[in-house]
Amino acid sequence: MKQQATDGPLAPGQAPIKTRRFSVSLVWIVPIVAVLVGISLVVHSILQEGPTIMVTFKTGDGLTANKTEVKYRNVVIGHVTDVELSDDQKSVNATIKLAKQAESFTRKDSQYWVVRPRIGAGGVSGIDTLLSGDYIGADIGQDNARAKNFKGLENPPPITYGEPGKRFTLHTTDLGSLDIGSPVYYRKIPVGQVVAYALDPDGKGVNIELFIHAPNDQYVTENTRFWNASGIDVNVGANGFAVKTESLSSLLVGGIAFRAPEYSPDDKPAPEEYAYELFEDQQTALAPPNGKGQYLRLRFDQPLRGLKVGAPVEFIGVEFGKVVSVSLDFDAKTRTFPYTVGIVIFPQRLGEAHTKMLAALHHNPDDEAAGVRLVGSFVDNGLRAQARTGNLLTGQLYIALDFYPKAEKVKFDVDARPPSIPTIPGSLEQLQEKLEAMVNKFNQLPIERIAGNLDSNLLELRKGLGQFNAKTLPGVQTTLTDFSKTLQSANTTLQSANSTLADDSPQREKLDQTLDELGRTTRSLRDLADYLGRHPESLIRGRPDNAAPMDLQGPPKK
Repeated sequence: MKQQATDGPLAPGQAPIKTRRFSVSLVWIVPIVAVLVGISLVVHSILQEGPTIMVTFKTGDGLTANKTEVKYRNVVIGHVTDVELSDDQKSVNATIKLAKQAESFTRKDSQYWVVRPRIGAGGVSGIDTLLSGDYIGADIGQDNARAKNFKGLENPPPITYGEPGKRFTLHTTDLGSLDIGSPVYYRKIPVGQVVAYALDPDGKGVNIELFIHAPNDQYVTENTRFWNASGIDVNVGANGFAVKTESLSSLLVGGIAFRAPEYSPDDKPAPEEYAYELFEDQQTALAPPNGKGQYLRLRFDQPLRGLKVGAPVEFIGVEFGKVVSVSLDFDAKTRTFPYTVGIVIFPQRLGEAHTKMLAALHHNPDDEAAGVRLVGSFVDNGLRAQARTGNLLTGQLYIALDFYPKAEKVKFDVDARPPSIPTIPGSLEQLQEKLEAMVNKFNQLPIERIAGNLDSNLLELRKGLGQFNAKTLPGVQTTLTDFSKTLQSANTTLQSANSTLADDSPQREKLDQTLDELGRTTRSLRDLADYLGRHPESLIRGRPDNAAPMDLQGPPKK
């Protein structure tokens, strides 16, 4: 029978009943609390643990396990836990433990690179690592997909941290001096940079990717033109030397400049990834559109030293094309080496003249056969090509197309592709031919015979002058002297007769006039005798036109 415990006093002779209770010793409280704390720390650590990723680099330079940090905006978001060679031993795998708040860095397009001191086109970077050591830089991606394996970049990306702006693509024939980080200028102010480049799939060109920072990306419109601003642009013209450059940086690392033409109606900002062509210089970039090009072939028989690929082609003084090839040929019939020059012309550059020509001739520029026939009609009317000197200082040549109505008729081959335009010699060659003709005519003259006859004639003349001086001239001088004496005697006689006449008589006036005439005659004879004494050859050659008057000749030589 089960006894029940009562709270009241026990009856006499009733024994007390003992009840057992469970109790814990204070010794076990501390271990239990420690276990609970440890479990909570483990759970918290598991909950706060970030993802683990693997980044592959070419080398392990600057990477140290449990020491190298991963930073974003200079804030630590993880650290390297292990560095080991890849299975193929061609790269290094770095295991990175990211923080919980850096879980978004597992996006598929996230980027990782080693930050170390570098000198590149974008300037000097990573100087702070000289004291703190190398670390891994990170940039968050935008893709929603996740990944655990990444390929590390060998160089820092030029655009990081979600910089606002737009990307654009340029196409060119070659990269030149451009590189990743090369600046992009707008009105000589840096507004962007080159972020990537790659060859075309066919390998015939280069695609360059630009990034223009906001808000300057609004200045890139659909009609914007880009040109290579690298180096120094030196032009020699009629006004002297012209030197142009964007900045000192563009001299060292290259650069690109852009601007829209001054007259750009209905222009609007370009969307991202808009494609453009990269021109060689500003003048070419801002020129009117080239339109469809027409390739022509020229043949020159004279040397073309100074004609280079890229030399301008002009039509009546207007540049509308360029030289694309210069090659040496051989003519088996004449055994000569002519030059074959290929040119491309852009008739649309002629502007209003081209528009009116199409309207007047009813020409369709898309019809190639009609274009060849049009060129043939121009050739029939005297269209010829000529190599002219463009710069006397450098000796460079250019091709000029012009009409020469008197040029020799040439048969035009309408089936030739590309069409061939006849040529005429250049101005220097024509001058050289004229000089050669003059020299040949001069060489044909009997110079020796003419010189012999001239020597004999001069000898005879010298003998005649000697005889004149020795015989004729003394007799003439004696005669003149006697005549002068006779005149003096007559003058004396007349003066004595004059003294006997009355002062107011007519005979006296006539006598005075006669005396004056005799005096003038005497002086003239004396002057003539003196002049012949000094210039006896004047009796043969006559008096020269520039001789001074006889009364100014001065006294006769003694």
